[in-house]
Amino acid sequence: MAVLQDITVGKYIATGSIIHRLDPRTKFVGAILLLSVLFVVEGTSPDRRQFGPLLPFALFLAAAIPLSRLPYILVLRNLRPFLWLFAFTILLWSLWVPNPPYNVLWRLPWVDLFVTAEGLRGGLFFSLRLSLIVLAASLLTLTTAPMDLTWGLERLLAPFRRLGLPASELAMMITIALRFVPVLMEEAEKLRRAQLARGADFAGGPQRRIRQLLPLLVPLFISAFDRADRLAVAMESRCYRGGDKRTRYRVYRFGAADAVGAVLVAVVVGLVLLTPRLLHL
Repeated sequence: MAVLQDITVGKYIATGSIIHRLDPRTKFVGAILLLSVLFVVEGTSPDRRQFGPLLPFALFLAAAIPLSRLPYILVLRNLRPFLWLFAFTILLWSLWVPNPPYNVLWRLPWVDLFVTAEGLRGGLFFSLRLSLIVLAASLLTLTTAPMDLTWGLERLLAPFRRLGLPASELAMMITIALRFVPVLMEEAEKLRRAQLARGADFAGGPQRRIRQLLPLLVPLFISAFDRADRLAVAMESRCYRGGDKRTRYRVYRFGAADAVGAVLVAVVVGLVLLTPRLLHL
């Protein structure tokens, strides 16, 4: 349960950096483009050149984190809960048998399985790609306030209102879902500490720890439903009616920083897409 404290997706930390001051639409569209292009990159190349397209994306994130005035350790902590998934991905891909010829690194004597170099590189590639996706999503929520993210989504979805899409309600629903992630994590940690104070023991093997965590699910779900009910009552008492004729205290406008950010995102997307061709020249 300690890893729950490392999840910062959905949290917002105000530092006043240039990335924090960007238009939410710029950050949201840029994040969508960057994450989409990662899924386009193939990871089944038979040599080490398959990691080339990920390099521009990694360098972009490495430069964006200090610009946001956030410590690297804070952003990188989001990877800790996914370490088991990375290990499982590498293990599964290492046992994958590619098309011949392939290089066998290690053969399991008691079963007809062997680890190939090509499969191991594939597992490392997909694990690295997943880690970059997690870091990019974390950086978006860490540098964008929930209400600003709601406004940005609402403005981006506004043209679809003519088709009957409830843009305001959909944007608010997505924002509330993101905001509830850290809230539920904090609630789970409080419940765990309460159980420890009552003599509960969460140590032991994986199976025993899972059984010990089951009693936390019921109060966690009850607390989540209670928070959702109180939030609905609060919104109704304030006569919330979506984005109809609503005004904002702070109005965002595209500026020079947004233009520079859009150009940088376009350059990174182009480099990610063109790197495989450049490496094969």
